[in-house]
Amino acid sequence: MDFHTLAVEPATRENFAPYGVLVGVDETVGSRTGQFYGDKVELWAPGGFVSDEDTRLSVARIHARAPQVIWMERHFKHTQTFLPLGGSDFIAVLGAPTDTNEPDPATVRAFYFDGKAGVQLHLGTWHEFPFPAGDHADVVIIIRAETQENLEVKENDEAIGADLEKRNLEVRLGYGFDYER
Repeated sequence: MDFHTLAVEPATRENFAPYGVLVGVDETVGSRTGQFYGDKVELWAPGGFVSDEDTRLSVARIHARAPQVIWMERHFKHTQTFLPLGGSDFIAVLGAPTDTNEPDPATVRAFYFDGKAGVQLHLGTWHEFPFPAGDHADVVIIIRAETQENLEVKENDEAIGADLEKRNLEVRLGYGFDYER
């Protein structure tokens, strides 16, 4: 299989905006305080989380694997979120949402997340499951229950469901992606 190599770039609020939002403290925007604790508790709302049904928290330990992206997927009913545990850093390969059933290769980028903030993807953002930057990374995943079930259904080495399209890039594009740090 041929691979198109992507440079890994540090994720910032600005360069990540076409794909989602960073979930963490952002002192560049105003926070609000709670009625009961005054200025002892500051609150930020980094992005409007979307899920229309049974949503689950899962914890994943992602082990090192070849930095090759053969499949990319997207979700239509929830804004999938990855929250690092213990400062786990990871790399995510993402493509902007499209109106077709495959990612636009011109929008596919690799981002490095330093473990200080989580990631909330926009509806329809193409992505591969994150890669650990080291030997492993621990992350909390917020995902719809239906989506986990959709991952079990396969058609032509792809998974399709009401909240999921997981597409084989070699079949769809004739190549996959890899990255260099």
